[in-house]
Amino acid sequence: MPPSIPVTRSISIDADEVVETFIRASGPGGQNVNKVATAVELRFDVAASPSLPERVRERMAAIAGRRLTGEGVLVLRADRFRTQERNRADALERLLEIIREAATPPPPPRRATKPTLGSKIRRLEGKKNRSGIKKMRSGRPDVD
Repeated sequence: MPPSIPVTRSISIDADEVVETFIRASGPGGQNVNKVATAVELRFDVAASPSLPERVRERMAAIAGRRLTGEGVLVLRADRFRTQERNRADALERLLEIIREAATPPPPPRRATKPTLGSKIRRLEGKKNRSGIKKMRSGRPDVD
């Protein structure tokens, strides 16, 4: 891994902050699955990371959900691929995706607006028309 991993223009994390452990993958794979540790468990300490701004740290905690331990460590497990190298790249890319999502600013809050007079009138006219159609469908004479 490179000494510093760029995430966004303003954020980069040290490679030392990412801890990878290799475990045996579950599922099909023949004899190879019992011999080779191809799955990767990636751990990133969100709470103690000096590379992340405070607001990104808070949003990451919300985004990560159950993948975040009680101590504030993000745990990602990658075992989609048959090779260790591809699983390492997959786990790292998923970590960077979570950090990027946390780094994007939230959308501005919606400002409540009032409907225009014209839209109110059009809505009521449509309701009157629909009501008239339904009255014509009934077999009884118009009762007004």
